[in-house]
Amino acid sequence: MGGCFSKPKPVELKIEVVLPEKERGKEELSASGKGSPRAYQGNGTARHFHTEERLPAPHPYAGTQDCVEAAVCHVKDLENGQMREVELGWGKVLLVKENGEFHALGHKCPHYGAPLVKGVLSRGRVRCPWHGACFNISTGDLEDFPGLDSLHKFQVKIEKEKVYVWASKQALQLQRRTKVMAKCISPSAGHSGSTNVLIVGAGAAGLVCAETLRQEGFSDRIVLCTLDRHLPYDRPKLSKPTCDPGLALPSLGPRASVAKWNSGCLALSQVGCILQSLDAQPEQLALRPKEFFRAYGIEVLTEAQVVTVDVRNKKVVFKDGFKLEYNKLLLAPGSSPKTLSCKGKEVENVFTIRTPEDANRVVRLARGRNAVVVGAGFLGMEVAAYLTEKAHSVSVVELEETPFRRFLGERVGRALMKMFENNRVKFYMQTEVSELRAQEGKLKEVVLKSSKVVRADVCVVGIGAVPATGFLRQSGISLDSRGFIPVNKMMQTNIPGVFAAGDAVTFPLAWRNNRKVNIPHWQMAHAQGRVAAQNMLAQEAEISTVPYLWTAMFGKSLRYAGYGEGFDDVIIQGDLEELKFVAFYTKGDEVIAVASMNYDPIVSKVAEVLASGRAIRKREAVSAAQQDRRYVLAHRERILSLHAADLGRHAGAPGTEAKPWGQVPTSNFPGSPTREPESSQCLPWAAWLTSREALAASRCSPPKASAATKGWPWRQDRPCLFSCYWDWSPVGALQHIRHYLKIKTHTFADLCDFHCNWANTREGETGTATECSMPHQEVWPVSAQRR
Repeated sequence: MGGCFSKPKPVELKIEVVLPEKERGKEELSASGKGSPRAYQGNGTARHFHTEERLPAPHPYAGTQDCVEAAVCHVKDLENGQMREVELGWGKVLLVKENGEFHALGHKCPHYGAPLVKGVLSRGRVRCPWHGACFNISTGDLEDFPGLDSLHKFQVKIEKEKVYVWASKQALQLQRRTKVMAKCISPSAGHSGSTNVLIVGAGAAGLVCAETLRQEGFSDRIVLCTLDRHLPYDRPKLSKPTCDPGLALPSLGPRASVAKWNSGCLALSQVGCILQSLDAQPEQLALRPKEFFRAYGIEVLTEAQVVTVDVRNKKVVFKDGFKLEYNKLLLAPGSSPKTLSCKGKEVENVFTIRTPEDANRVVRLARGRNAVVVGAGFLGMEVAAYLTEKAHSVSVVELEETPFRRFLGERVGRALMKMFENNRVKFYMQTEVSELRAQEGKLKEVVLKSSKVVRADVCVVGIGAVPATGFLRQSGISLDSRGFIPVNKMMQTNIPGVFAAGDAVTFPLAWRNNRKVNIPHWQMAHAQGRVAAQNMLAQEAEISTVPYLWTAMFGKSLRYAGYGEGFDDVIIQGDLEELKFVAFYTKGDEVIAVASMNYDPIVSKVAEVLASGRAIRKREAVSAAQQDRRYVLAHRERILSLHAADLGRHAGAPGTEAKPWGQVPTSNFPGSPTREPESSQCLPWAAWLTSREALAASRCSPPKASAATKGWPWRQDRPCLFSCYWDWSPVGALQHIRHYLKIKTHTFADLCDFHCNWANTREGETGTATECSMPHQEVWPVSAQRR
């Protein structure tokens, strides 16, 4: 064991958030109204501190020569509740207007660099569109997670109906602000045998707990211990195969000083872009530099395993025999990955990804070879996606019928599975591994219970995890039947002074009627760590955050908010096939979770509504899912005009006066025959109905029943948006039209029915073909009916 120096167009729900923000933890006030000192027991003696002991906040503007001031807009350019990204000198600022007041903040989220102008403004804060972090618009302070840093707040003034912003040049470049923190005024001499606060686990919960204590003015000793050999790092990045564009990594190189970090001398562009994943090095993943921990007196014990907790004597024992007394204890041990129990489980080159070293070895062994991933959950699918560009082949073995089925549902799971298959990932579903075969001790084949044999040079196991709480079984701290630590809303265990947070806890989820749940999300661990720290300081804070997670695969990001366990219906808006959708997960009459791809910021909007205490009813989600259909019908002429050139519209063509007819050669459609058709084989295009026709056709009748039309999924409640007529055989034409329109109008083809008439004059036949896109279907049937 050693110290850290020795060894991170949306659907409108039409919901107004009007509830006031919940009160924060109340300050303890003396009779005079001033903050009274709080007492803590540290190192066996009473310690007192005042808020005056905090580090003085540096003035945001060191000198006028380091600042820039400019008029950025007119006062009437923004309405209340609007945001705008404005240029200021060599940088940009997020300008917000709410309740008649203007606020200027950093324009990028400090977490991964998301443009906040695309986020959600509500209740005096802006929520990041990518991962849900929230920032107070009056102060720039981080109010909800993920991430560690806040935004810079810039001065605003109004003169002659113009809005002026004054900002530090350094702050404009940095785009993040670390909150002022107290320093430790009672550092340990060597390895003292006692500490005021001991934190077991150096993940997100542990680090946020330590930082929150310092931000709140706590100046006594804090010890953070971890099984890892590294300082706290951004564990989700171990498996993310790619990231949103423009992301920046808030970590520093070994030569960077904490003074530069805090003074704003290091911009996001100077600390690297987080395009790393399994092959990222530990220093690229670090959440804070080594100098940060030194500056604020947060001691990190690496490779330190706690084996015993004595709650009666407030003491822990480490594996090497070292003993440490504490006053307050946070348990954030995280989880341990499950392993295979099949024959041959001891062969080499079979991994669970827990550390940067694990991830690096997987990438090294998989290059140009055969990789098998066991488990189609988030970690397994992320690893599979990343390895497709490294390995010769990638196979996924999963017990369920589709990936993510229990979490995202059957339809979303199948759409994502198709995306993987299009990227040459082979799936073996509804089976398990029965044997791992080796050659000279190294993995060569994976044998499945379905009798399939898959070639494999490296295998990654991602079949879940169990709480790493075995060392607590004899401690007196309560564990449930699965090994999780039950806590209350203040993250307190059954033992006074002992708190728990992170993947190893179950806690009451406020907006799900205080149901006890376990949510192993990175964002949730941040929030729990802060609440635990606040209650160590007797602030009576409660956990109330809305769960928010994300993943990234093949350059596409999936967002998810809420807690969807036990959902009984999924309402899909958009186009699953094109991976542009939002899915509302409902239970009974209530929306309990939402997931989306390419629909920002809908997930952040839903998260903000849920955070306000407002329930979303199923009928509201259904209404939102119908919104695009109404929009397309209402704006069909305008949309057509935007794509008139692409559709080959010709002035003077028959019917132009009443309807936008046009001649479109079939060779213009993707995938059409290579032979150029004759002029008579062009498609006369009647893409949009007139308003009168649209009204009349808003409830289309199904075609006459026949053997050819039997089983057609015609929907009476779906609008027939347009009709197509042509004078040649329609073989393949509907597929071309559908593909083309999806490219041009995004979810257009998933919102309505097509009714197509055709005539083959050479054979003297006429017929009709109807194509319907049902929300629950992946196959679009095309049929013809002889008259």
